[in-house]
Amino acid sequence: MSTIPWLEAIVAALVVIGAGFTLIGSLGLMRMPDFFTRLHGPSKATTIGIGSLLVASALYLSTLGGGLSVHEFLISLFIAITSPVGSHLLAKAARHRRLPGSEGWVEPDQARNR
Repeated sequence: MSTIPWLEAIVAALVVIGAGFTLIGSLGLMRMPDFFTRLHGPSKATTIGIGSLLVASALYLSTLGGGLSVHEFLISLFIAITSPVGSHLLAKAARHRRLPGSEGWVEPDQARNR
């Protein structure tokens, strides 16, 4: 079964864009200075990257199989819902524990003197 050349170009572009966003999100996780800024890499850029890869997969599999591939759309909906919620819960837990970068942060040597 042959695919359409312009559709292959769209799928290839979506894969490259998705891989780029995922790489940028992973580098942001590694390079950011504190915990709260590190949350943005996985929750924003990586979510967009995975979504782009899943759309590319859905387009490609829909042309090969003959029917609409909805599994990828369900996966991207699940990721779009759970990633921000997970990041929000991590930020709230870090703020509750008063990690560096949060409002109530006290240096460890100052905490001993209290």
